[in-house]
Amino acid sequence: MLPIQDVLPLLQTPRRIFITTHHKPDGDAIGSIMALYHYLTAKGHKATPVITSEMPDFLTWMPGAEDHIINYEAESKKAEAALNDAEIIFGLDFNDFSRTKHLEQQLANASQPKVLIDHHLFPKPVWDYGISIPDKSSTCEMVYDFINLCEDNALISVPMAECLYTGVMTDTGSFRFPVTTSAVHLMVADLISKGLEHSHIHEKVYDSWSIKRMQFLGYVLLEKMEIFPKYNAGLICLTRKDLKLFEVTTGDTEGLVNYPLSIGSVRFATLITERSDEVKLSFRSKGDFDVSDFARKHFNGGGHFNASGGRSTSSFLDTVSYFKQILSDIHPR
Repeated sequence: MLPIQDVLPLLQTPRRIFITTHHKPDGDAIGSIMALYHYLTAKGHKATPVITSEMPDFLTWMPGAEDHIINYEAESKKAEAALNDAEIIFGLDFNDFSRTKHLEQQLANASQPKVLIDHHLFPKPVWDYGISIPDKSSTCEMVYDFINLCEDNALISVPMAECLYTGVMTDTGSFRFPVTTSAVHLMVADLISKGLEHSHIHEKVYDSWSIKRMQFLGYVLLEKMEIFPKYNAGLICLTRKDLKLFEVTTGDTEGLVNYPLSIGSVRFATLITERSDEVKLSFRSKGDFDVSDFARKHFNGGGHFNASGGRSTSSFLDTVSYFKQILSDIHPR
């Protein structure tokens, strides 16, 4: 993979650019592709942002999202046409084509230059250009850095700033995770100086829950959370029946894995969710327990030191049973 600055000559004239991110996109995924979309459009390019699953309701307000993002699951032919027509492909907030799910083979077969902007560990050798820095707070921070690398900070508009801030805010846990460096705060200060109203973004993301979602949270904490004091661990397990009971939609489980970590003794938290085609796992930790390594070893996953994910093709009950068995092998502190 060549350094990302080597792609800049290809962007000197207007191009048709395909932008995509991982399946089940979060705030950083949507924020980064939309911020890049606004930036490339401002530079005269024709950019098309594509996601491979439904966007969470709490992110649909993001400037341009509903009007310009193509959802592959709903408009597969339109998404594939945009990919085939593109001259350059940008992949944001993922480093392995399999993370896109529906677009994996199409991306692997695509002959166009592929550009990576990502902050996850161990990028696959499938990118022509790019940058991968696991120590960065978010992909949105890296898109901000890319805009500055292009010497285009003056082009950052309020809509672009709102997208960038959303990704940084959500991926840093509202600026409380260790990845919140001084560079992150300097970035936010710059965005505020350009007219960003940060409290407005927080309200849109965190203070716009439905009654059902609030009731669902209460049910989860009372009925579905287990604490294992011996292992400093907390576990939440959700079946498809649980999700159906509260009419859970895309994004409603966002952040649930963090709640056990609010307990002083808990250093390792896990959310296990039964999906239609697989069992999904989310891991979070405090301190020096590497959940990325844990996810890679046991659940075909990975991510960051204190935040990662995995998946299992075993049944829901077998996955939960296996997780509880291996708890005795780890001792988060």
